[in-house]
Amino acid sequence: MSDAELVLRSTRVITPEGTRAATVTVSAGRITAVLPYDAEVPAGSRLEDVGDHVLLPGLVDTHVHVNDPGRTEWEGFWTATRAAAAGGITTLVDMPLNSLPPTTTVDNLRVKQEVAADKAHIDVGFWGGALPDNVKDLRPLHDAGVFGFKAFLSPSGADEFPHLDQDQLDRSLAEIAGFGGLLIVHAEDPHHLAAAPQHGGPKYADFLASRPRDAEDTAITNLIAQARRLHARVHVLHLSSSDALPLIRAARAEGVRITVETCPHYLTLTAEEVPDGASEFKCCPPIREAANQDLLWEALADGTIDCVVTDHSPSTADLKTDDFATAWGGISGLQLSLSATWTEARARGYGLEDVVRWMSAKTAALVGLGARKGAIAPGHDADFAVLAPDETFTVDPAGLQHRNRVTAYAGKTLHGVVKSTWLRGERIVHDGEFTEPKGTLLARPQ
Repeated sequence: MSDAELVLRSTRVITPEGTRAATVTVSAGRITAVLPYDAEVPAGSRLEDVGDHVLLPGLVDTHVHVNDPGRTEWEGFWTATRAAAAGGITTLVDMPLNSLPPTTTVDNLRVKQEVAADKAHIDVGFWGGALPDNVKDLRPLHDAGVFGFKAFLSPSGADEFPHLDQDQLDRSLAEIAGFGGLLIVHAEDPHHLAAAPQHGGPKYADFLASRPRDAEDTAITNLIAQARRLHARVHVLHLSSSDALPLIRAARAEGVRITVETCPHYLTLTAEEVPDGASEFKCCPPIREAANQDLLWEALADGTIDCVVTDHSPSTADLKTDDFATAWGGISGLQLSLSATWTEARARGYGLEDVVRWMSAKTAALVGLGARKGAIAPGHDADFAVLAPDETFTVDPAGLQHRNRVTAYAGKTLHGVVKSTWLRGERIVHDGEFTEPKGTLLARPQ
């Protein structure tokens, strides 16, 4: 420990082996050791003793729409990464759509990287996009370092990012499987959506009926069939339908390479509580009923659902009209995701170790960063969040860091206050005060 530049000490450190009192040493931005709590601090090292606050690995959010460049009035790298840092997130992976241009060619990726380079408060990686006409661009994007490819199986809501039909999915997935890549999928079937009642207006019940569970279930069934045939690696984005869980369990049992995520809003909010006209709750697929939510939690506990990510998808406030049919669909949740998930998890008897597994270790592993992110262990980046898990706060939109302060959590009392966030051994947020951007741009490990 003689070369340690920084020493962090807590009575509760969440490590891969469990939670314990420990002393964590850091040098050159990496964790060098996790030692007993009373380990000697060498001369010349800076000690940060956080007392009984919990030291946990910085969260890794692999589903974020930053919208920069092109729709920066919706969000942007500066504001999104500040919100993430305020919530204990130290790494995010940006989705390829809602920015202009979308990340569907290497040239477009370079545009986005140039915009992000000096604005990122945390580490940022990028997904590529799979469109009907860009199969030729997939391998070059893979070689340029994107972490995988996003595809929609129903209209995305962005004209510049059209969805794939089954033949187009087949071609894209075959190409991606050929170089060992990952396809991540918005799985709703367009035919089931078209057949569902489309009333429009302010009633949440009408919106929920317009995005039925069988749209998800059918799309996931078809995706499993394609992945099985091609032995391809696929990931289901923002699962909301509990009816799809048996399909996923059966596919895994027969060796299909499929992983699954869900989101804090599906785990903490229910259809029964959404007021009519409150489109800050609108997302696709939708927030469903409480009984459905219970089954999602059970699937997290048994490992059918691998991880929890935000799907942070903001817009300007004027796009959140009181008509659920026309309002922009997306929940803004970066800053609140840890606290929201922890609030519900603790009420259901889960621990912070579970939350860290779902929101840090598993997400890091999904994108191939498990050797350096998502754990307090020697050799990993010294990315930390310091959390007061029993403290509460009431969500005030004015205190949020994302650009447009629209939130479905307004007025809710949440457990878990992030006291500070650390990126590669440097404190980037402390009691609401931010440093200048220190994030780096990440590429998929080769």
